[in-house]
Amino acid sequence: MTAIKDDYYHVGLTDEEVRKSRAEHGVNVLTPPKRPSLWKLYLEKFEDPVVRVLLLAAFFSLMISIIENEYAETIGIIAAILLATGIGFFFEYDASKKFDLLNAVNEETLVKVIRNGHVQEIPRKDVVVGDIVVLETGEETPADGKLLDAISLQVNESNLTGEPVVTKTVVEAEFDDEATYASNRILRGTTVVDGHGTMCVDAVGDTTEIGKVARQSTEQNTEPTPLNIQLTKLANLIGKIGFSVAALAFLIFFVKDVVLIYDFSSFHTFRDWLPALQDTLRYFMMAVTLIVVAVPEGLPMSVTLSLALNMRRMLSTNNLVRKMHACETMGAITVICTDKTGTLTQNLMQVHDSDFYGLKNRREIGDDDLSKLIMEGISVNSTAFLEESAADEKPKGMGNPTEVALLLWLNGQGKDYLALREDAKVIDQLTFSTERKFMATLVHSPLMKKKVLYIKGAPEIVLGKCKDVLLGDKRVDAVEYRSTVEARLLDYQNMAMRTLGFAFKVVDEAEAEDCVSLVARNDLSFLGVVAISDPIRPDVPAAVAKCRLAGIGVKIVTGDTPGTATEIARQIGLWKPEDTERNRITGAAFADLTDEEALERVMDLKIMSRARPTDKQRLVQLLQQKGAVVAVTGDGTNDAPALNHAQVGLSMGTGTSVAKEASDITLLDDSFNSIGTAVMWGRSLYKNIQRFIVFQLTINFVALFIVLMGSLVGTDLPLTVTQMLWVNLIMDTFAALALASIPPSESVMKEKPRKSDDFIITKSMRYYILGMGMLFLILLMGMLFWFNHAEGGMTTRRLTVFFTFFVMLQFWNLFNARVFGTSDSAFRGISKSYGMELIVFAILGGQILIVQFGGTVFRTEPLDFMTWITIIASTSFVLWAGEFIRLLRRLTQK
Repeated sequence: MTAIKDDYYHVGLTDEEVRKSRAEHGVNVLTPPKRPSLWKLYLEKFEDPVVRVLLLAAFFSLMISIIENEYAETIGIIAAILLATGIGFFFEYDASKKFDLLNAVNEETLVKVIRNGHVQEIPRKDVVVGDIVVLETGEETPADGKLLDAISLQVNESNLTGEPVVTKTVVEAEFDDEATYASNRILRGTTVVDGHGTMCVDAVGDTTEIGKVARQSTEQNTEPTPLNIQLTKLANLIGKIGFSVAALAFLIFFVKDVVLIYDFSSFHTFRDWLPALQDTLRYFMMAVTLIVVAVPEGLPMSVTLSLALNMRRMLSTNNLVRKMHACETMGAITVICTDKTGTLTQNLMQVHDSDFYGLKNRREIGDDDLSKLIMEGISVNSTAFLEESAADEKPKGMGNPTEVALLLWLNGQGKDYLALREDAKVIDQLTFSTERKFMATLVHSPLMKKKVLYIKGAPEIVLGKCKDVLLGDKRVDAVEYRSTVEARLLDYQNMAMRTLGFAFKVVDEAEAEDCVSLVARNDLSFLGVVAISDPIRPDVPAAVAKCRLAGIGVKIVTGDTPGTATEIARQIGLWKPEDTERNRITGAAFADLTDEEALERVMDLKIMSRARPTDKQRLVQLLQQKGAVVAVTGDGTNDAPALNHAQVGLSMGTGTSVAKEASDITLLDDSFNSIGTAVMWGRSLYKNIQRFIVFQLTINFVALFIVLMGSLVGTDLPLTVTQMLWVNLIMDTFAALALASIPPSESVMKEKPRKSDDFIITKSMRYYILGMGMLFLILLMGMLFWFNHAEGGMTTRRLTVFFTFFVMLQFWNLFNARVFGTSDSAFRGISKSYGMELIVFAILGGQILIVQFGGTVFRTEPLDFMTWITIIASTSFVLWAGEFIRLLRRLTQK
């Protein structure tokens, strides 16, 4: 730092010292995050494991296309890749435009500094290390620094610690040892809510506390999503099965029809080798076709469409999703680390309770003289204001949050504080200070027609300056009544509330007109106390209970005191009587734990108080090491690193832009209840993806073995390349739309979270795919065997019937897949599955068009009406058998 001269605090930096400081320590601007280019954003979509398998299939398909001069299959696979990646890119890019700003700050805001011996205003970005900054009520601190002097200085640190009011002082004896940041330090981004002072800047720009937090919030989070982990496993399995079956088929046919047929010892010229090479190439092409058939082209489309549809629908439930996979990841979360202020609470100081001893109803202001006296005292003995608001809007206040709460309390009872304040003439006033711990105002009262001294402050201080307590129509000695007041205060303090005591005195005309001497006489009359709190949101207890019922652990991480944090946890139903000190910890104590000690304890923690941003981030990363899938909620800049490093970051709609930028989802209504809704959507979406996998892998299983076994019985390929294009791409895309649009179900909230290392194909899915697949395979192979040995052999018409029978089996199976995992009827809520009816008719209509008009392109012949009816009716047994089984299941459950 620039050397300090004796008169430095009065002179400040010179112009030359400013230039040197800026060159050495940099400018006071936060470096914006580096945004990925559009190309990089698009190429990230190719990291999807199933898309990578699809790319491999496209390469093999292209090889066949070049040889056979038939490019339909290749074009179809490439179209599937481009469509799946394109949809994902578009929706994420569209959402990212809503988060254009990392810092919603105006670097041109003027700041008062002392330079060259004069107070002058400069843009915030021009503040340098060593500057002396003048701090005044209502202003935002431009940089980090050390206080030089402070008069009644109170700061809103909620952006960094969650604390709306923190007292700052330069008197070492009054330092708060439990404070997150030292009592003589003041930080960029905090706001002065009361008092004034000066500070010496010692950190600017990225080196400030908020700068470090913003930088951590933009670090690349490499934590894979649960869905990506599971899709990677699925892609590996599909690849292994496809390549294994293809290699086995090639080996069988190569040995049977090449090795055992040709006499290689008689080959002398290339012409002799040609027939064997042609057969080898034909079987190689068949093997590659099997690989292409095995790959589920529709799967990335289904996942993308499901995520994209949910991304848009969740907006209607006040969940603005920025990163697509966050939709599904919400369904896998096992732990929620939540901020307190603005998330569990309303971030609005309010009068929770009042106890004015002289009133008939001690908790309500009436129209009697004493009520009017209390109203006048609250109105005039204050420096806060309420902003004018529309009739349908809640009023907001300016000034000390505690004083604002008192004015809002009066306003809520229909009392006009401003009229009372304007009618009274202020004679003298003592503003609140940390040294005095009270505020006093002497006025000419139009109510009493005399001078009245009003005082409010810490109840124990105010009561100590009183000679009596106004109790009904009599006065009681203050010393005798002190124990009663203290018992009441203890009740409030046990509920983590701030308390204020009120007193007054009617002043004779002959008495002095300065507050200091009047208060010093200790002859005031005590009126009562008020308890002020930041109340919890009404919907939070039920939302927390809903999450815990769903097997999700909830942890409060806040900058508040241990007592306040524990009381909030109790109010929302998180802290139980059986909980012990093992279930809570302070940020400082957590930082002292080694990683091994912390890992052993993190799952048991319910509360972390006095937490710093780095403590919250460390907690998230340790929970992830324990295998937890973590969601973090927060609204302040202090929450940004943890929001970024969690699998899902949930910011509040009214939160800071740094928090929103670091998050994956923004809760537009700031409601914890919306988290439960997001979990329900995520779990339902995952089940929809599983339903699609059941449906598509059944198709692929059957198609794979039909091609393999059909070749074994000596027939032509039962399904052509173009027919497979219809089945694997078009039909699957429609099915993806149908299954992705199934609305969420509340029943999923009664289940426990799935494990992140679980395979996406469950045991019941495996049984269904193999069971249904074997049934279809037996039926279709029976048809092939019958057609092949019937009179006339395998004709185009019979292959057309076979193709249509295969498609209609999958058509009816779509209805079963829609309710897979439930005992519901396939027709239940079908009208709520947006467009399901349209998709059903599109698949049926498309198949009719292909058969009737496909001709040589699809290797089909038109079928007569009765044949269509026979095929449709006979294949529908798949649906009716499923309906019968589900009916039996429902009856059994009852």
